Amino acid sequence: MVKPMKLIDPILQFHNELQTIRRDLHAHPELSFEEQRTADVVAQKLTEWNIPIVRGMGGTGVVGIIQNGSSPRTIGLRADMDALPVQEINTFPHVSRHPGKMHACGHDGHVAMLLGAARHLSQQRHFDGTVYLIFQPAEEGGGGARKMMDDGLFTQYPMDAVFGMHNWPGMPVGSFGVTAGPMMASSNEFDLIIKGKGSHAAQPHMGIDPIMVAMQIAQAWQTIVSRNCNPLDAAVLSITQIHAGSATNVLPDEAKMIGTVRTFKREPLDLIERRMQEVARHTAAAYGAEIAFRFQRNYPPLINHAQETQFAIDVMQGLVGTDQVATQIEPTMGAEDFAFMLQEKPGCYVFIGNGEGEHRAAGHGMGPCNLHNPSYDFNDALLPIGATYWVRLVEAWLR
Repeated sequence: MVKPMKLIDPILQFHNELQTIRRDLHAHPELSFEEQRTADVVAQKLTEWNIPIVRGMGGTGVVGIIQNGSSPRTIGLRADMDALPVQEINTFPHVSRHPGKMHACGHDGHVAMLLGAARHLSQQRHFDGTVYLIFQPAEEGGGGARKMMDDGLFTQYPMDAVFGMHNWPGMPVGSFGVTAGPMMASSNEFDLIIKGKGSHAAQPHMGIDPIMVAMQIAQAWQTIVSRNCNPLDAAVLSITQIHAGSATNVLPDEAKMIGTVRTFKREPLDLIERRMQEVARHTAAAYGAEIAFRFQRNYPPLINHAQETQFAIDVMQGLVGTDQVATQIEPTMGAEDFAFMLQEKPGCYVFIGNGEGEHRAAGHGMGPCNLHNPSYDFNDALLPIGATYWVRLVEAWLR
């Protein structure tokens, strides 16, 4: 374990129990909006530490409330709880007990780090104000942040600012990374159905081949980012699925394409959606086919607020040193529904280094320790680091 200079001793002494909690959660992963057992564990621990809780927000969400002193100032700390529909290939003792479900993104560790902070804050209370502990369901595509907000998260519990954190493989343990402004991209999905005219494969002139139309559209779509978007605006258009046909001697009636679009700004996203529909419609018409096009905007870009980002940087640097905090990391095209919270409240989202994977015990899979990989495992050395960061952030904000 790479040990930062200024970890909180009581949290270090609680490390083994935090590890036990984390590995228990890893062994019992639950998908989006199914996090009942996970929420039970969170609620049980918070109640054990005399922290008032509210359950059911956003479905399975849990909010813990710690008040001290008389200040009206408030802060929100958020951890996501859901797992992924991934078949884990690790074989260590805390491997997933549920086939086809896995904590492949480290949300088990995020929950444990926030629980570690909650325990210390409830016992020591070196702050003046209110801390809201947000244990959120359904980050992995379910929009659980938005669901909690729709259920009154910010209206019932007004917060001056809200902060989030995610482990990041490849960054050294004991390091942090962040950037002000856009840090993660918007997440959007599309599907296109090309309606042709089925025929015998030996008589293509008798039909309208939707597969050939799909190929033409797919190639044309790849010119949208390179020829329509401003080169200074980062954008990705990826076709991830093509489905058509069921026999070698039949041209099908339909072909379907599915994929994702990622941007950091709304303007290129608007342009891409419009051009995709125009290109698909006119290309299909040229071949005598028709289309049905759907474009769904899931998560907005995650944009860190400048003032709160600098505040978080000061806290992180005070914890691990200036050299261990990257303050202008390269944004990622990955998406995160904490973006919804940052649209409503000022705040900051940071990465905490998860290492290269050497921490994994015997029995891990042969794949890399990357997010969403069946060989992934959260690095338990992060638990006291992340918990200490949360505590120091609260104490500084509510000083």
